[in-house]
Amino acid sequence: MSARVSIVIPFYNCPYIEQAVSSALNQTYPNIEIIVVDDGSTSCAELMAPHRHRIYYLGKQNGGTATALNHGIRHSSGDYIAWLSSDDMFYPDKIRVQLEYMIKHKALISHTNFNYIDENGTVTQHSAGASSMTRRELLQTFLRGNPVNGCTVMIKRSLLQRLGLFDEKLPYTHDYDLWYRILIAGIPLHYLNQPLTAYRRHPGMGSIRHQGVIGQEIISVQRRYIRELYRLIQRGR
Repeated sequence: MSARVSIVIPFYNCPYIEQAVSSALNQTYPNIEIIVVDDGSTSCAELMAPHRHRIYYLGKQNGGTATALNHGIRHSSGDYIAWLSSDDMFYPDKIRVQLEYMIKHKALISHTNFNYIDENGTVTQHSAGASSMTRRELLQTFLRGNPVNGCTVMIKRSLLQRLGLFDEKLPYTHDYDLWYRILIAGIPLHYLNQPLTAYRRHPGMGSIRHQGVIGQEIISVQRRYIRELYRLIQRGR
């Protein structure tokens, strides 16, 4: 039997949610489940009405993206987990191509390149992600910020069971924290240099509205792991 992949989509008052869900439903890989976690929305939930019979729809009290992702992961059944922001989209071959790559390379986690799109879904930049890097180059990049787009990630459930889920005390940098934990555990963070996700930049996106708070949170996460990261860099691992 082929591996099952769970796609978790956290949702809070997002007008693009139907496009995100449609992109997950249109995957060419058949063995998937789609879990939409409504994090206490007060609008836009009706946009999913045409698809409710094809998805798992979970509601919860508002608590932030990390709580919604963890809630969805805990209720998922897949061997692999992918997640998608409600304003972004997967390209149709995303799951199939990335899963094949992970199985071939025996990867526990991988991330991919992506395209930027605007409010209308028009591509504004192709292959906007990082170039392929050595392990040492990747570690050094983490000294400056987060080089991994969370919506491009696929991770094996067993790795999350081993290292734990997202830190719910980090509203905006929970993914950055998880990547650090994975790197420090010595797990290779595989990179597939192929754009499989459309990442939408628009005025209402959280990374713009909460830029100041996010910057402070990034510094806090870096301070938490910086000594271990320097040790890894010095050892060349």
